[in-house]
Amino acid sequence: MADGTGGATPAPVSNDAARPLGERQGPAIALSTISVYPESTANGFALASRLGYDAVEVMVGIDPVSQDIAAVKHLADYHEIPVCAVHAPCLLITQRVWGTEPWGKLERSAEMAHEVGADVVVVHPPFRWQRDYARGFVEGIAELEERTGIAFAVENMYPWRASRREMQVYLPHWNPAEHDYAHTTIDLSHSATSQSDPVEMARSLGDRLRHIHMTDGTRSAKDEHLVPGRGDQPVAELLEHLAERDFRGHIVVEINTRRAGSREARELDLMESLAFVQLNFAAPEVGSSELPR
Repeated sequence: MADGTGGATPAPVSNDAARPLGERQGPAIALSTISVYPESTANGFALASRLGYDAVEVMVGIDPVSQDIAAVKHLADYHEIPVCAVHAPCLLITQRVWGTEPWGKLERSAEMAHEVGADVVVVHPPFRWQRDYARGFVEGIAELEERTGIAFAVENMYPWRASRREMQVYLPHWNPAEHDYAHTTIDLSHSATSQSDPVEMARSLGDRLRHIHMTDGTRSAKDEHLVPGRGDQPVAELLEHLAERDFRGHIVVEINTRRAGSREARELDLMESLAFVQLNFAAPEVGSSELPR
C-alpha cells in the first residue's frame, strides 16, 4: 500500500497513539524521525506506530517530506499517530531549509505545529556568527510564544572542543537554564558532551522543562546520541526524577541508528529505547530498585 509520499508502507496499525495527547496519563513517549536516518521521515512514522510509540517529533531536515506540512499531516493520519513536536531546522546541514532567515524558519515551524496539532517547537540557541538573531533571541522567543500559542522549547547544547581548546559557539549561552526561557528541552547526549549533570539541570529548570530528548552519551567531544543506558549519563535517574515530579511534557527518543547495519537492528534499538523509558519512568511507583536499567 502506498503512503502517498513516494514510499510503500504496511497497512496502518491502530494503537493507543490515536488518542489525543491531552487525554493521556503522564507524558507522551515519542520517536524523533531523525532516529531512523538514513531512512525517511515516512519510515519514521511507520516505525513509531508499529513499535508502540505514543507520538512523533518531526525533525525538519533535508528530506523534502519533513518540510511539507500536507505530507506530514497525511503521515500522521495514515499511521494514526499524532505529532507532538516539530524540531525547527537549526542544524548546519539544514541552514538553507525554509530559507536562510532564522526567524522565518521559526515562523514556518510554528505554522507546521499548528497545522499538525503539535504544541511544541524545539529550537537550538543561535550560533555565535548569527549575531543579529542572537542579540534579541530570548525576547524574540517569548514574543513568538505569545503570538503563536506554541511553546518554543530551547534546547541545551554544548561547547565545541578541539584538542584542549573549548569554544563557545552558541549565544546567548548553550545552557538554557542561564536565561529566562518559559520552555526548555534537555538532550542527554548534549549534556554528555557539555559534561553537565542533566538531573541538576532539570531541578534548576523546574516547571520550565517541557521536553526531553531521551538518548545517552559518554562525556566525550562527540555528540553520540546512544541508545539510553549505553552511555554514562544518569538517564534512569532523570526519568525517576521526572516521574516523581509528575512530568507531563514529552519524552522523545532521539538516537543515532546510522550504524545499526540493518532494519532489524534499527528496530531493536528503537524497541530497547522505548522499553527503557517505560520501565524507568514508572520505577517510583512499582519499585525502581527491582527494575532493569
